[in-house]
Amino acid sequence: MEASVSKSLSRVGSFITALVLVLALSSCGYNTIPTLEEQAKAKWADVQNNYQRRADLIPNLVATVQGYAKQEKDVLTSVIEARAKATQVRIDASQLSDPEKLKQFQDAQNQLSGALGRLLVVSENYPDLKSNQNFLALQSQLEGTENRITVARRDYIEAVRVYNTELKTFPGVLWASTFFRSNKPMAEFAANDNAQTPPQVKF
Repeated sequence: MEASVSKSLSRVGSFITALVLVLALSSCGYNTIPTLEEQAKAKWADVQNNYQRRADLIPNLVATVQGYAKQEKDVLTSVIEARAKATQVRIDASQLSDPEKLKQFQDAQNQLSGALGRLLVVSENYPDLKSNQNFLALQSQLEGTENRITVARRDYIEAVRVYNTELKTFPGVLWASTFFRSNKPMAEFAANDNAQTPPQVKF
């Protein structure tokens, strides 16, 4: 009888010890690094989704402009080529700790942004195009998408900042150096070279 009671107490003691250990691990930050990593990956998926949305709008925009401005072949071609390059450079979540891969992605997207900017400037020379309902709708969708990209990038940068900080500060640094040694800091977007140059305003 005493042996049975002793076994029962031993099991209860083991269960309580395991419960205390689980609660201690969860309260002291063991789950923080994986949680923040998954949040940053989700924010990256939002960034990619919005860039894809922009890429999907471009063929219709180019076709609409082409209908009014066939002679702008160089500009149209540069947009098509930049779109092709931008859609080829992809980064999956496992490559987010590689700054060079992120730079390649960012460079391709910046090249596409520049080509789109030139296309929209060209449209100013064609009053019929500027008043075309399809063009206006596409331009509005493109502007909305650019805003979404800006927000998605900002959210990703913040998620990465929080994740990277957790890897370097206490108590996260303890978990990073023991259980999460394979976790590396994620790369952030850098301002593009032209961001430091003030825009030229012409009247």
